Amino acid sequence: MRKSYRVKKEAEFQNVFEKHNSVANRTFVIYQMEKPDQPHFRVGISVGKKIGNAVHRNWVKRRVRQSLTELKPYLRQDVDFLVIARPRADQLSMEEVKKNMVHVLKLANLLDSDYVEGED
Repeated sequence: MRKSYRVKKEAEFQNVFEKHNSVANRTFVIYQMEKPDQPHFRVGISVGKKIGNAVHRNWVKRRVRQSLTELKPYLRQDVDFLVIARPRADQLSMEEVKKNMVHVLKLANLLDSDYVEGED
């Protein structure tokens, strides 16, 4: 995912957290903040130390990033959102990570209604 699609700065993370607009499932938590003047969405990914060592955390981040890349055409463009991985995220296969991402994105109303699972 290109740099322009990422929330990187601590202040930007805190702005999204402070909006308290969040949804969750057993694997991920999503915080979101609407930004109507923005040309495309931006995402921040956070994987805590409860998940394991750096190898496991990076593995989870790669899987989340890949899922979001595949879902990119169906995501709302006018938001910044954060994906927080919960401890069980490192035990899932790529398909399960994507399925859980789709579920939580639908709960957050970030995924277009015309998305059909198994389409891509």
